[in-house]
Amino acid sequence: MSDVISFISNTRYDDLPESVIQNAVNALVDTLGVGMSAVQTDMSRIISAHAAHMFGGNAAQIWPDGRKASAAGATLANGITIDSLDAHDGHKLTKGHVGCGVIPAAIAMAQAEGVTDAREFLTLVTIGYEIGTRAGIALHRSACDYHTSGAWVALAAAAMGARVLGLGEALIREALGIAEYHGPRSQMMRVIDAPTMVKDGSGWGAMAGVSAAYLARDGFTGAPAISLEAEDLADIWDDVGACWYIQDQYFKFYPVCRWAQPAAEAVMTLHRDHEFNHSDITAIRVESFHEAKRLNAIPNNTEQAQYSLPFSVGAALVKGTIGVDEVMEPGLTNSDILRLTRMVEIEETDTFNAAFPARRFAQAHITLADGRVLTSGVTEAQGDPENRVSHDVIRDKFLRLSEPVMGRDKARALLAGIEALPANGDLGAMIAQLSHKEM
Repeated sequence: MSDVISFISNTRYDDLPESVIQNAVNALVDTLGVGMSAVQTDMSRIISAHAAHMFGGNAAQIWPDGRKASAAGATLANGITIDSLDAHDGHKLTKGHVGCGVIPAAIAMAQAEGVTDAREFLTLVTIGYEIGTRAGIALHRSACDYHTSGAWVALAAAAMGARVLGLGEALIREALGIAEYHGPRSQMMRVIDAPTMVKDGSGWGAMAGVSAAYLARDGFTGAPAISLEAEDLADIWDDVGACWYIQDQYFKFYPVCRWAQPAAEAVMTLHRDHEFNHSDITAIRVESFHEAKRLNAIPNNTEQAQYSLPFSVGAALVKGTIGVDEVMEPGLTNSDILRLTRMVEIEETDTFNAAFPARRFAQAHITLADGRVLTSGVTEAQGDPENRVSHDVIRDKFLRLSEPVMGRDKARALLAGIEALPANGDLGAMIAQLSHKEM
């Protein structure tokens, strides 16, 4: 435990390998691009108004209009905003998403406590990814329920908050314990079966973690955090500061659940290879793993669309991709997409089940009106760490998501501000760009 606390307190920018710094920049570009597009959702609108009303303060801004809230309130609003568009990064063994909670918490704490050093901010984000990813792996190993990301993102936010507040070893331990106890141990498969705005719990967990840091500073107790201190989980933490989990995150090409993306990729490959018209399809069968089979909604709203494998397959076949429009109103009312959505049958296989969560496979079979049955290869989604995407790919995704909402000049200014952070860029100016509506 003391090594983990030392990592939280004592890691410096100069300790970080260059590749780790680049991955922190990539994470910021990717996650903030998603957040700038996600402000279009009803989920973002509702939570932003709620945070401004219920978590009042003047510490940190709520995107996109710059209303102010406490650090915990801004973290809640901005974390849930990112979570409202399921296009942010994640980690296979956590079965969830780190940056969705880490990055809004880091930004809110930086604003609230006057962090101005760009390199310290990148160090903070890196620490959040390392603590969060390990906590996710530890909780999945030790807890009987399949919980959402908020359960372990809470510990990452507490670690970052404790560092920003300059807490000593004893108080960091209390903060981590409070965060683990208060983090939302919410049931992931419940929201897979019945998709709603609660989604992955990331914003709520990040809020709990930020609050935990302030509570510990003020004398509230909560240690130990079992996921960090249990002897049978020690191996997960032994290499902290030497092995960098921020380099093992995947990046998503489409704003739908990662579990649906191998199937979408498989049918798009078939469409490119065989050049059929989607109107000629008479049957679609997808083989995948059990958790993917549970993504079976016929959607009426964007939350259901983002957690629907059949809808993802239908949109991919009709549009050749899955973009924001596909999971919002234009896609939800597209009769061609819906026709194919209702056609999809999902089967789980023992082989694909055994590979999950380290690998997520799908294979698609499409029957055409002329009697042909087209079968894809066994497919994984793009963007896995084993086949890393370049910064340029992440940059293009950022612009594709943010420019239609922010405008070209504001989006590119935000991107430039993020990319300048390793050269000790202007952190305050970069954060200010996140509020992009006229005040």
